[in-house]
Order: sequence, then structure tokens, then C-alpha cells
Amino acid sequence: MNHLDNQKLAHLPHDLHTPGYDRADLRPGIVHIGVGHFHRAHQAMYLDRLFEAGLDQDWAIWGVTMRPLAQDNPFAAQDHLYTLTEKHSDGSRVSRVIGSIIGFESAHDSTESVLNRIASPSTRIVSLTITEGGYGIDPATGTFTGAGDRLIAHDMAHPGDSQSWLGLLLNALRLRRDRDAGRITLLSCDNIQDNGKVAERALKSFAAQAGPDMLDWIDENMTFPGSMVDRVVPATTDADRTYLASRFNLEDGWAVTCEPFTQWTIEDNFANGRPPLDKVGVDLVPDVAPYERMKLRLANGVHQGLCFFGRLLNYRYVHEAIDDPDIHSFLIRYIDEEAVPSLTPIDGVDFTAWGREVLTRFANPQLQDPIARICAETSDRIPKFVLPVVTDRLRAEGSVEVCAAIVAAWARYAQGKDEHGATMEVIDPRRESVIRAAQAERETPGAFLQMREVFGDLGNSPDFVKHFISVRESLNSIGARATLLNLVQRKRAAIA
Repeated sequence: MNHLDNQKLAHLPHDLHTPGYDRADLRPGIVHIGVGHFHRAHQAMYLDRLFEAGLDQDWAIWGVTMRPLAQDNPFAAQDHLYTLTEKHSDGSRVSRVIGSIIGFESAHDSTESVLNRIASPSTRIVSLTITEGGYGIDPATGTFTGAGDRLIAHDMAHPGDSQSWLGLLLNALRLRRDRDAGRITLLSCDNIQDNGKVAERALKSFAAQAGPDMLDWIDENMTFPGSMVDRVVPATTDADRTYLASRFNLEDGWAVTCEPFTQWTIEDNFANGRPPLDKVGVDLVPDVAPYERMKLRLANGVHQGLCFFGRLLNYRYVHEAIDDPDIHSFLIRYIDEEAVPSLTPIDGVDFTAWGREVLTRFANPQLQDPIARICAETSDRIPKFVLPVVTDRLRAEGSVEVCAAIVAAWARYAQGKDEHGATMEVIDPRRESVIRAAQAERETPGAFLQMREVFGDLGNSPDFVKHFISVRESLNSIGARATLLNLVQRKRAAIA
């Protein structure tokens, strides 16, 4: 079987697209922290497109993980190449080899090397995919506390011993300052509203405690553009690897799969140049906020809307839940009545049509996207994807019943048992407090909303609390199916 590396590229099957550029000509200009599935199916794919077009080959990616490598660098063994397979809803697949990443190191194992890489004048962008909860920001207040991340907490107490991305970056920036290596951009690619501002707040707040001598340099030499990223990228399965082996006689330990749809919108605010990503399908705009709200509230909000009801109805995959007519109608209510009215208009964008496209995308059965993946980390996700819709709708005196139902379904799920008594695993950074609050609902209606670290003051909103308690009690008394039917029938009655 072929192992993926530079020497074997020419011998791979002709219908497996391989880089048409000479990777020896690539030079690193971006250090990316968090080289997970999403980065490899999204940002790295766009850079690969750029190099394929023969443009600006000094923007290759140098990947960094904050975790120790369990063995000798496995990504290096295949020359940092990997396959990206798009899965279409009709069952067809399109695979290509991505070559835009030319290095990969562990900051845990090779701290000095990574520090020097970020401090190099050739590095002009540091980009991030570190998950929604990796910034040390309190979701309820928006302030930096470092809470929930033991590595950030460690680095705040021991500034010279960098274990978190913030500690690593701050120490690298100090080297960069001392070497007069030039300005640099920090580009967040995580699914967080105002992700550029969040990254800026996290770095500056961390620096204020761990390195106040760096604050003026950061202000004068860095920018923090916002970005909106969108693509469904499920975890790679054994079946995906088997497909590559049978179809292309190829072994790839870093393979990724994704949906055909992809979108990347970036605020055009770079400190020291940027790759011409607008030439390969990226939207570079003055203000990314309206696009970001659209994606977070429609795409990510829909995920939250379907996952708990889907799990309570014993579905395993996202597409199965989307195909359920009651869940589908419930999601239409969420899109039309609550999410879309909360958005800021964008010229040329029909939000209702975009929301329908989301439903079509998520119904792709080839993705086999597990509902359990969407149910995880909810205390980090709900405050970013659904609660901003609630805030805007309450301010406008609009309906919040559907959003309240989503939160109520989460509370029911967090009780840990389905309607047949089977265990539902709760995976969450606040797992103990979430389960405790869900169980308290049995005796104290509305107790779940008193998790101020998640909901802030929302538990004091009479309208939201009323709808939440109503749906939560309905879920416990008549079950998920009957509750959904009631919610959907209210939509139909309103139309009639």
C-alpha cells in the first residue's frame, strides 16, 4: 500500500488530485496553532488552492500543537501531506492531496523551536483553531478570567513556563519585539462571535497579568481581524480510511472528510501583509460581524436546535434528525421566527434562503456526523450560538419560545437518562454543575437558568423563563415527540 509522502505523489492514481506546485518552493508565513480536522479541511485547503494557482508561495503553514506527541512526529512521516475528501449527498466523493502545511511541531516537546518560529520575521500571521472554550473568556460576562483552562491558569501563575497558547504566544512576541522582527497578525478561526475581539481581549488581558511590559508593543504592532468560518467536518472514521485504501491503495494517518460547502469571510485588517485569499474564494470585507452573526445563529444555532431533540428521539446522526419532519419543522420555526429577525441585513444575502441551505447541507447522509459531537461542550456553545438570538429578540419584544425550547431540551438531556432509562453521556467542561442544575429542575423549576456563568441574567427574564419551564415540564411529562408536535402545531396555527 502507498504511504503518503512527497516521493510517492507522482505514483498515486491520476484521479486523486495532487499538488501541481513544487512544495520545495513553499516558505512558511503562517504559524497555525491547533492543526485539527477543521483547519485541515478549511484554512489549509484555501492555502492549497492559492499555491495551486501559482500565487504567493511564501504563505505556507507551519502547524503547532500544544499537546505532547505520543511518538515521533507522525505527520512529518508523510511530509505533512494528507487527503481531503468531499462527500456529496448523492454518494459521490472527490479526494485531493493537500500540500499547504510544510511543518508541524509540538510546543510541549519543542518549545524553543516554536518560539523561534513565531518570532521569525518570515512569520507574519499566527492563526488559531483552539475551540470555543480555549480563550479563557467568561461566556456570560465576556471578561477574561482564564477560568476553565488549567494551562492558562498555570501560565498566569508561572509566566516564564508557557504551557498554554497564550503563554507561548506572549513569550514568542517578546522575542519578536527584542529582535525587531516586525508586526504580526493574530487571526482567530474559531466559531465565536467577534472572534477577533475575543482573541485580542484574551491576549491583552493575559499580558496585563503575565507580561505588562508587552502591552504597548502589542497595541502598536498587532491586528486582530475577525473571521467567519463555515464547513461541516466530521471526525475521520475507519470507514473513511478504508475507502482511501480500497479506492487509491493509499494509507493516510491524517485524512479528513467534509461536506462540499465551504465559506470563509475575513475582516481585511492585517498588520504585515496577507495572502491574496480573495483570489481563491475567500471574502475579504471591512466588517465581518453581519456574516459572523448569520453563520453562528443559523448554522451553529440549527445544530444546537436539532441535537438534543434528536438525541432524545434516539437518533445517532445529524442527517437522521434533520429528516425527522417534526424536528425539521421546529428548525424552520427557529430560523424564520427567531434567528433571521435577529440578524443585520447584508446586501445580496437572503437569510431565509441561507437558512434553508443549512438544512439541506446538514441533511447530507454521507457525512455521518454524530449527534453526540454536536451535543458536547454545550455550555461553551449555547452562549455563543443561541443566547445572542434570545438577547436581541427580548430587546425587540419578539418571540423566544423556540430558543427557550432548545435550552429546555438541553436541560432534559443533561439529566443523563433518555425516555427509556438509557444513559446519555454529558460531555461538557462544566459537566458537574450542568448535571446538578438539570437535576435541580425536578424540585425547583427554572433552576437550570441560574447557572450565571452560562446564562448571565437570563434567568431573571419572565418571558424566557416562562417558555423554558413550560417546555421542560412538557419534556418530562409527555416526552420529546409530543412536545415537538405541540411546538410545531403552534407554528401551523399561526400560519392558518
